[in-house]
Amino acid sequence: MLVPWVRRVAARRLAGHLPGRGYSRGAGGKGLVLGAYSSEQDGGAAQLTSAGDAFDRLVSGKLRELLSVCGPPLKKGKTYLFHGLHQDFPSVAVVGLGKKNAGINNQENWNEDKENIRAAVAVGCRQIQDLEIPCVEVDPCGDAQAAAEGAVLGLHEYNELKQKKKTAVTPQLHGSAGSEAWQKGVIYAEGQNLARYLMEAPANYVTPIKFAEYIEQKLRSFSSNVKVHIRPESWIATQQMGAFLSVAKGSDEPPIFLEIHYLGGANANDSPLVFVGKGVTFDSGGISLKPSSGMDAMRADMGGAATVCSAIVTAAALNLPLNIIGLAPLCENMPSGKANKPGDVVRAKNGKTIQVDNTDAEGRLLLADALCYAHNFNARAIVNAATLTGAMDVALGSAATGVFTNSSWLWNHLYEASILTGDRVWRMPLFEHYTKQVTDCPLADLSNIGKYSRAGGACTAAAFLKEFVTVSHWAHLDIAGVMSNKDEVPYLRKGMAGRPTRTLVEFAARLGQDSHNTK
Repeated sequence: MLVPWVRRVAARRLAGHLPGRGYSRGAGGKGLVLGAYSSEQDGGAAQLTSAGDAFDRLVSGKLRELLSVCGPPLKKGKTYLFHGLHQDFPSVAVVGLGKKNAGINNQENWNEDKENIRAAVAVGCRQIQDLEIPCVEVDPCGDAQAAAEGAVLGLHEYNELKQKKKTAVTPQLHGSAGSEAWQKGVIYAEGQNLARYLMEAPANYVTPIKFAEYIEQKLRSFSSNVKVHIRPESWIATQQMGAFLSVAKGSDEPPIFLEIHYLGGANANDSPLVFVGKGVTFDSGGISLKPSSGMDAMRADMGGAATVCSAIVTAAALNLPLNIIGLAPLCENMPSGKANKPGDVVRAKNGKTIQVDNTDAEGRLLLADALCYAHNFNARAIVNAATLTGAMDVALGSAATGVFTNSSWLWNHLYEASILTGDRVWRMPLFEHYTKQVTDCPLADLSNIGKYSRAGGACTAAAFLKEFVTVSHWAHLDIAGVMSNKDEVPYLRKGMAGRPTRTLVEFAARLGQDSHNTK
């Protein structure tokens, strides 16, 4: 029998702390990620998933034996890494899933099982990637969709412009159970990764026209039921989108109005869900210039357009049974001799005049005209997304997207979708109190900022947009707080987050199932 310190060293050797004989970085075979639940008794041994149990039997109980001697009980989101247990899987990461059957946490407003799986699988896959193993099989952990999302989201990193790149790792389902759910999770995660890619890329690589062409290329394989219109500046002018054009004129990059029609419904004439996304591909603030520190992050000020367009690409890949229209006004906000000046008055598509008191409150000018145009389609609902206000980040941080809506039906669908995706939403007020602050304007019908500039900025921005909406089912998603990730969401690396793409997709899927109910 090994004395205690020898047992610990032997376990660590197999657990990857001290790689043993026969192990070499990047050796043949696949990596394997297996899940383990916390013991119901404090300090008890971890409980393996069914896939973990099967693998333990395959290696004659060695996995369970090593887990019992390699250190403290496995905690949620932590891993133990073992080498040399099986020739097909030279490296095995066992990941902590927390309590089994945790279910929906009503305080956190998400499904805790799904979130735990996403976080744990992401950590395990990254450990396999660090070993330069190009393929990893992933335990479905009782929810193959969540496991796929954790793997695909957790491995994503924008490295297009770097010569030195991390090993590309392909995650695969371990076993055959849940293959359909796994593929669905891959599609959901790839949709969010598309938004992350667009938001992270430098602004000189993703100009308005390049953004539109990239989305068009992504939708090309669905051409039988998708139409893409890339509208030039001349078309925008004929639509009398004066607010949008007033922002675009400050830049040498011409504006684009991207219009996508996805026809997944049984009838092409069925009322569509209309998504509208703010598409400022770089926001300097204009004449009301932003501070230079952190301005580079404003390459992601087209996050609204990125998330709604990525949601439509995902809906097409899933063949969701509803019609969706996507609208994205795309331009830069730059200072120049032609740019908007504080105090200028511009006219929106619906004829309302707007006093531009702050040129850095430009996103609402784009959305005003796009929302007016959205009313042409007899929409079942209109949902817009925008990195609109720093005040939203102050209010909620990165915990949730702020939702301002005139429809409880719409809110309920968004909220229920977010519980499943873990990409949460929180309802914010649309009081008349805020409307008065944007309509009390000396020179025009509206001011583009509230008259008490530091008070309720996210709410006055939403009240401004409401002045361009007449439909009874509309929601404005202010995604400024969830634009980027530092370490708050464990299954996303540091960088632009692509949130809330999966919630928009899940929301659209729910509407596809609820096709006859809009009450």
